[in-house]
Amino acid sequence: MRPMENTLKTHHRLLLTGAAGGLGTALRERLKGNCEVLRLSDKAGLGTPQAGEEIVLADLANADQVDTMVAGCDAIVHMGGISVEAPFASILQANILGAYHLYEAARKHGVKRVVFASSNHVTGFYKQSETIHADHPARPDGFYGLSKAFGEDLARLYFDRHGIETACVRIGSSFPEPKDRRMLATWLSFDDLHRLITACLSTPVLGHSIVFGMSNNAVTWWDNSRARHVGYVAKDTSDVFREAVFARTSAPDLSDPAAIYQGGGFVKAGPF
Repeated sequence: MRPMENTLKTHHRLLLTGAAGGLGTALRERLKGNCEVLRLSDKAGLGTPQAGEEIVLADLANADQVDTMVAGCDAIVHMGGISVEAPFASILQANILGAYHLYEAARKHGVKRVVFASSNHVTGFYKQSETIHADHPARPDGFYGLSKAFGEDLARLYFDRHGIETACVRIGSSFPEPKDRRMLATWLSFDDLHRLITACLSTPVLGHSIVFGMSNNAVTWWDNSRARHVGYVAKDTSDVFREAVFARTSAPDLSDPAAIYQGGGFVKAGPF
């Protein structure tokens, strides 16, 4: 990981949920530059806290554990929950009840800023031939996308009623590099993910904002102009991987729903 430039230490204690997951692991070291104390939470698997860290294990489906997890924090980066399509019962516990428990705890403890890991699967049933912006209606491609649409609406309720500002970041595909041709449009580098979170944590007025989580890719389905006030500037691009991706993958079957819709394979997952 290369050091990040111009990271602002905007908060004393910052909570990172889902810290044992793929993106949580990528953010663990990076987010230390944004705070004095980084509180890490997941159900398990976080190891020993390092300098500048503290660990509070919690199951998002358990309201009391989530309340303890949030207490004493100034802001939250919520990466926790299930990140793939799954049976509704599992999604309900981790992503729907979990999001409610998080916002209730934030309300009780006076936390006023959240970066919520939403997903491109909120709009997965728009076509890859379309360009959409944050004001387009949700078209979730499964239970996972549905749970993230719920989370965005929940965040809006808690902003309108309780003044908790949230950036709903519709993450595309955040991996070390694009895995296939679809990801040339959806790719978000780990460093750009951190730049985006930093922008959301440090912008003077956030409100309730929907931001597409993508790098500076030449091919894109998403117009991020509605989030200019956040101040995010991507510095990485999937374009440098384009030749290699084309060389190792075949042309898409244009009759396949995964090639028609922005959600890719998620539009075909299940029923369970």
